[in-house]
Amino acid sequence: MPSFWTLVNKVIEEADVLLLVLDARLVQESRNIELERKVQDAGKPFIYVISKSDLAEAGDVLQPSIAVSSKDYRGIGALKRRILTLAKKQAVIVGVLGYPNVGKSSLINSLKGKGSASVSPLSGHTRGLQKVRVGKRIMLIDTPGVIPYNEKDFMKQSVIGTIDYLHVREPDVVVSGLMQRFPEKFEKFYGVKVTDDPDGVIEELALKNHVLRKGGKPDPIRMARRMLVDWQQGRIT
Repeated sequence: MPSFWTLVNKVIEEADVLLLVLDARLVQESRNIELERKVQDAGKPFIYVISKSDLAEAGDVLQPSIAVSSKDYRGIGALKRRILTLAKKQAVIVGVLGYPNVGKSSLINSLKGKGSASVSPLSGHTRGLQKVRVGKRIMLIDTPGVIPYNEKDFMKQSVIGTIDYLHVREPDVVVSGLMQRFPEKFEKFYGVKVTDDPDGVIEELALKNHVLRKGGKPDPIRMARRMLVDWQQGRIT
């Protein structure tokens, strides 16, 4: 299979309009600066699509942007209208770009109105380029999730789901960082007070949920991985 960037360059070249898909919970973290540079250098019109808006308020959003939710179809009609306005032509080719697991395939399904691109909570599920027709005027091109040339930020990749929970080596470190940033979300979901000692909170939850090692001691690594599952699959809102 061609490299991610070979596919991305092909999509940018072929598309009339480009959708840069970001996660509403972590807008800045899910930006792909290398990708944005390529789009801007090509001079193609683009829209930041803030996905999963049912899970979080996007806060300070980028422009031009539209917030959407594939769960309740919020913003989908507005996005279609914006695409057609930008294209200024009868038949429009639209490239869909972004990190793995930010909601690209779910967005495509919502735009089409019924399941088409397969959807999976595991990152990197879409393989190669997939073309999906939306009505008579719009053709979408879906790509695998793209990662910048020098992307080595393990925390960022774990949090936005570029690395799925099965392959995160230090889930306790990742979850501790998430709890410190979003204490109210974790308190609401787990019914526990998030303190300045996130490791202690993870151990408390391990005991509460009977996630134990031999001898009845809490297993914080296994508990943290379970918490990361809840985060990556959108249960913690």
